[in-house]
Amino acid sequence: MVKTSLLGACVCALVITLSGCGGTDTRTTVQSSQTQGKQLLDLKEAYDKGVITEKEYERTKEDILDQD
Repeated sequence: MVKTSLLGACVCALVITLSGCGGTDTRTTVQSSQTQGKQLLDLKEAYDKGVITEKEYERTKEDILDQD
C-alpha cells in the first residue's frame, strides 16, 4: 500500500515536472493576454511586497504604459 502511494506520488511529480518542458514560454503568452491595468496591479503588488526595487518598479511601469 505504501509502495503504491509512493509510486503514484513519484509519477505525479514527474508528470508535473515534464509538463513544464519544451515549446513555448507560457509566461510570455499569459502576460501578453493580460490587460494593461492587470499588469500594473501585479507590478504594484510585487513592489509593495519588496520583490522588486523602486527603480525596477518605475522602469517596468513605463514599459507597460508604453506598450500601445
